[in-house]
Amino acid sequence: MMKLHWSPRSPFVRKVMIVLEETGLTEQVEQVRSVVAMPLPPNEAVMADNPLGKIPTLVTEEGKALFDSRVICEYLDLRAGTGLFPADPTARVDQLTWQALGDGLTDILLLWRTELTRETGPWEAVTEGWLAKVRASMARLESEVPDLRASGFGIGHVAVICALGQLDFRWPECGWRDHFPALAAWEAEMAARASVSANPVVNDQGEGENEITLGRLAF
Repeated sequence: MMKLHWSPRSPFVRKVMIVLEETGLTEQVEQVRSVVAMPLPPNEAVMADNPLGKIPTLVTEEGKALFDSRVICEYLDLRAGTGLFPADPTARVDQLTWQALGDGLTDILLLWRTELTRETGPWEAVTEGWLAKVRASMARLESEVPDLRASGFGIGHVAVICALGQLDFRWPECGWRDHFPALAAWEAEMAARASVSANPVVNDQGEGENEITLGRLAF
């Protein structure tokens, strides 16, 4: 059986969980709850498999450790032959580009929230840059909804869904749906997909953690 260093709060773990559902491999993976965070000491159990100390990390039956989510998702797709990474060059590049955009947006949201916890206050020049990039990324996604709809479900869709889920989870007051109606309608359709609805982000360590992001992101 494979082993997955896992957290219900991680958007990148959610990517892997959605792909596991799509590939039908969920029951072949032992999920190991692993707590990692930038302000915390490295998790020794995760470090034993991944020197970067990050999740998700997948350990195969042969003991090979795979990371990050992009590598894990492609491995699972190859293993199951699902086609989330299309063989057609044009379709593949489209999916990989959407994955890069979704993952990049998620990275910014994670780093930005961590920066807001700095005791001396956030570095405003950096956070202003992140604000501009988040706005530009959302505008690009809004413009690409017709192409997202026209394409078969793939890894790019998964990454974008997880990025939007991170907005809802950690930046709930930003009101992105009011400003990007086409993207909001597409996300609602995707949320009804079985693999997505079966793998929501869940805060299993208490509520009241989003006050630091209030008023920081507006469109």
